[in-house]
Amino acid sequence: MTARRTLGFPALLLLLICLVAPLGAQAVTGRYDATFRKYSKRFFGVGFDWRLFKAQAMTESNLNPNARSWVGARGLMQLMPSTFREIQSRNPAFASLDDPEWNIAAGIQYDRRLWLLWAEDSVHDHDHHDFMLASYNAGRVPLLRAQAIARRQFLDHRDWHSVVSVAPAVPKWRHRETLDYVIRIEGNLARLDQDGKAVHPYVLIDTVLVEAPESLLALRRTR
Repeated sequence: MTARRTLGFPALLLLLICLVAPLGAQAVTGRYDATFRKYSKRFFGVGFDWRLFKAQAMTESNLNPNARSWVGARGLMQLMPSTFREIQSRNPAFASLDDPEWNIAAGIQYDRRLWLLWAEDSVHDHDHHDFMLASYNAGRVPLLRAQAIARRQFLDHRDWHSVVSVAPAVPKWRHRETLDYVIRIEGNLARLDQDGKAVHPYVLIDTVLVEAPESLLALRRTR
């Protein structure tokens, strides 16, 4: 028998919020699917699930290429201009932050850079995407501090759940925002079928509380 990890009540509540409340009104376009596929294949390889990046953009901007945050992040992948310029310096073809294609391309390449950094740190395979997504949202520093705290508490610092458990102890980290960000992406990914179409616009409360955690773990096992 395999051990089954379940989400605690706060995580289930977040799942309920992100999977039920917003989804009825949220239209999911397939307009950019070919672009997500293209740059997922380019930067992560053929076998990687391109839908993860669509789910990330759903979370970042609701797939709105004109989205702007109060801090100045722009576009589908909500990149800061300074981040885009740094990526553009290595990829001159990425012409404009406000062009949806280059915004997606830069966002996925930034994900790739974070992915490789966490690979060097030997995080567990089944948690690799959690570390990548969390650092896209918050940067690596808060997560590295969380790992240091986890080691001091004799926890496995390579395990995402260890980071989650010590997150409140990390100073100056809006950890709830970051943890919610990761959960919302996984929730959006769970909505999508294999073609990237949203097939679960509503999720019943019982489904969220009983089935959603296992479905998310299943998605991890297949990635």
